[in-house]
Amino acid sequence: MEISTLTLFIILAVVVVVVGAGAAYVVARRGAALPPPAQADELIDEALEHPEAPQHELEQPVEPILPEPEHPGPDAIPGTTTIERPEPPRGRLIRLRARLARSQGSLGRGMLALLGRDRLDDDTWEEIEDVLITADVGVVPTQELVQALRTRLRVEGVDDPQVARAILHEELVMLLDPSMDRSLRSDGADGKPGVVLVVGVNGTGKTTSVGRIARVLVADEKRVLLGAADTFRAAAADQLQTWGERVGVQTVRGPEGGDPASVSFEAVQRGIAEGVDTVLVDTAGRLHTKSALMDELGKVKRVIEKQAPVTEVLLVIDATTGQNGLTQARVFAEVVAVTGIVLTKLDGTAKGGIVIAVQRELGVPVKLIGLGEGVDDLAPFEPGAFVDALLGD
Repeated sequence: MEISTLTLFIILAVVVVVVGAGAAYVVARRGAALPPPAQADELIDEALEHPEAPQHELEQPVEPILPEPEHPGPDAIPGTTTIERPEPPRGRLIRLRARLARSQGSLGRGMLALLGRDRLDDDTWEEIEDVLITADVGVVPTQELVQALRTRLRVEGVDDPQVARAILHEELVMLLDPSMDRSLRSDGADGKPGVVLVVGVNGTGKTTSVGRIARVLVADEKRVLLGAADTFRAAAADQLQTWGERVGVQTVRGPEGGDPASVSFEAVQRGIAEGVDTVLVDTAGRLHTKSALMDELGKVKRVIEKQAPVTEVLLVIDATTGQNGLTQARVFAEVVAVTGIVLTKLDGTAKGGIVIAVQRELGVPVKLIGLGEGVDDLAPFEPGAFVDALLGD
């Protein structure tokens, strides 16, 4: 059966209408899911402002460009960016003097109270002797001081407490012998560095003292190198190196349990090569009764002197040990010829007379005193300032 032309035309028209309606339906559905242009822009802005939305690359905070740190000098530790400027030694004396006055006041108060009595009889002088001996001045220095005071007060007819105080001040300063050279011999000769050897028994604060001495020297514009010859105590070299890094000073160290003489030799050798002013050598703490360890200390000194003279041997003494420190001092002085005393923890004892006793025992000066736990709590010893602190001027 043939389909007429009119029928075919009608069928095609129907198909076109159906297809067009379907397309319009689809477009309408999609259009309903999209917001109008203005609403879409608002949603985009909201998304960008949401706290969880990723920031645009250009909106990331830019770190400020910091200036390069000041070059710390040839002794700086690689990687160290902050180098401390130690307090000058002179600037420490006022602060340390106040601490000393607080800790030593009992000796001064006791002496002044006795000398201020209306009548100084034999019993009073015996009490004065007791005060001095209790303060670790020592028997012989105590007898000398009491005799000098009795003579002067009797001959000069002193009955004024202030005059008695002035006489006591003079006699104590004389007992400390202000003529002694208390300078730290940290410079060498013939183009070689000074070598400072630091010795002492266990627990006196020796390594800490070495670190503080380094700060004293750096404050005086010295180029310093540290030698960690305490190879027996765990972490001693690490402790010393930390002290050095804080002021831009390098540390020569060896393996744990290694030969301390070898480390000392290498430190001095390197100090000569680098042209430093001072090599500070920290040695292991040792009991003065151990002859083998004391002999080893003598070996360290001899090995060092194959390259450069040892300009200073500092013996670190804990002031709180009192008269026991004198026995230690005698043995060390025999082995390594001690040239100066570092008296630590002087703020922890009211027995300030140990300064007098140790000087008289060894015939060498107290050069440095420690009066606290701070990094700069080590200062040059001055007899006049010390006596002022004792008497509470």
